[in-house]
Amino acid sequence: MAALLNKTVENIGARRLHTVIERIMEPISFSADMEPGSVKIVDKSLVQERLSDVLVSSDLSRYIL
Repeated sequence: MAALLNKTVENIGARRLHTVIERIMEPISFSADMEPGSVKIVDKSLVQERLSDVLVSSDLSRYIL
């Protein structure tokens, strides 16, 4: 996803990857202390859900990420 965004919007390299991972993991990391010992699975459907609004429009994506 980061590579695709770098190709279609603006190539900002690894900073884009960091932002993509942050969007996926942020809700999990903020609630992790409420569920000690639980396992969270990051699969394709979770990634698609968390990033669904990013590729709506390449013009808008430059402002989202």
